[in-house]
Formats: sequence, C-alpha cells, structure tokens
Amino acid sequence: MTTAIADELRWRLGGGEALADVDLSHETEAAVLVPLFVQDDELHAVFTKRREDMRRHPGEISFPGGRRDHQHEPLHATALREAEEEVGLAPATVELVGTLAPVRTFVTGYVIFPHVGLIPPPAADWVVSENEVAQVMELPLRALVAGFDQRKITRRGFTFETESYVVGDHFIWGATARILGDLLERIEPLVGGDV
Repeated sequence: MTTAIADELRWRLGGGEALADVDLSHETEAAVLVPLFVQDDELHAVFTKRREDMRRHPGEISFPGGRRDHQHEPLHATALREAEEEVGLAPATVELVGTLAPVRTFVTGYVIFPHVGLIPPPAADWVVSENEVAQVMELPLRALVAGFDQRKITRRGFTFETESYVVGDHFIWGATARILGDLLERIEPLVGGDV
C-alpha cells in the first residue's frame, strides 16, 4: 500500500513550481519537510509548535525545517537535516515524493521550499529539540480540510485576514497555512480517507 500511495503522491505533486527569474539576493532560503504518513487508512501530516520564547515566530505551528546552512547544500537536504534536528526523524525513513510551490514570509524575508516526504506511522514519541520545539502534532488531513477558514487575526498591532486551519486548539496560519493549502489542493482525492 505504501508504494501505491508514494506513486500517487509523486504523480499529484510533480516537481512543484519553480521561482523562475526571481531575485533571491535579499531573501534567505529555507526548506521544510512536510512529513505525511498513513494511519487507519487516512493521511496525516506532522507539524511542530515552536517554543514561546523563540525570537522568530514564537508559539507558531510549522512544518519541521529551517534556513539553508550554506549555498551548496541541496534544499531537500536542508529539509531532512532540520527534521532530524527538530523531531528526530531519521532521513533514511523519509521517502521524498515531491515538492510544493515556494512560499515567502512577509516579515522575516525567507523563501521556503517545501519538500513532501512519506514516512512510516510514528511508533514512539518524537525526539524533540527542546531548544526549538514545544510540541509535535500528528493531524489528519481530513480534519485540516474541515478546519479551514478565512480568519481575521492581529499580530504586532496589525489586523488582517488570512487563510487558516483549526484542529482542536491547534491554529495554523501564515506560511504554513499557504504550504498546507497547496498540498491539500494537489492531493485532494487522497484526503477523504481510504488511501
């Protein structure tokens, strides 16, 4: 079953969209891993909640990832390295199946390159980086779709409307919500369950 899902994800995700002819000289390149797994015939995604005392994006929910360490590091390697550092996900257990469109952060000047990977269902607790991660969440994609809405939020004194997803008390917005929206749109037929 895993091979069939991996093949279907590869077909639906393709190579993602490139940033052709875009000047990245004033932006920092980063990569995230969008870990997916099948449990009870349903696709789930793995997210992290950042610690509240982090300088950037405190308390926000994101995919494991971070800044590229050096310009020659492949972006997929950045995503895998960061996922291992943040949640203990061994790169050998990740089957990369595609990429999503790059996403820019509006305040911090990052361009994020999302890489989608299929992983085995987590069998034990995650090994989290206590310096960065407050919590790891395994959320069903079907519940994320049901929790979608456009919401007004206020951050740093500004109120704006944004795409968001709410599952229980987990509130996903910003770049992570845009990445998630791209994923859900591309793999929509796989989200309903019975994968």
